[in-house]
Amino acid sequence: MRANGLLGIWMDHSIAHLTELRNGNLMTETIEAKPQSQVKSEDLYYNDESHTLNKEQAQLAAYYKKLSDAILNYEEVILFGPTDAKNELANTMKDNHLFEKIKIVVKPADKMNENQQHEFLKEFMNL
Repeated sequence: MRANGLLGIWMDHSIAHLTELRNGNLMTETIEAKPQSQVKSEDLYYNDESHTLNKEQAQLAAYYKKLSDAILNYEEVILFGPTDAKNELANTMKDNHLFEKIKIVVKPADKMNENQQHEFLKEFMNL
């Protein structure tokens, strides 16, 4: 994605669709959370809930980091989607000084296809 302007991110805990207005058109890129990989020998050895939870939290943190890096290039961001992922991402950025000049809006939204996401953003941007 390029820089400046408005970025819309429809997201849940597994995938994010980043949409920006570019040359009068809405362009979308996708970022996926790292899927669970095949079972490794270390996973068999550490087959307990805390190890699994730590691994999931690390994957989620890496996913939010990718999204945060993309957000740094914009002046305004709207996070929307059906799960609490949008709120969790907003909370990770709330106290970080790198994001203090970026307007971040969080809105609830249902599961949407790409056309519905674009319509949601057009309405938000008054296009």
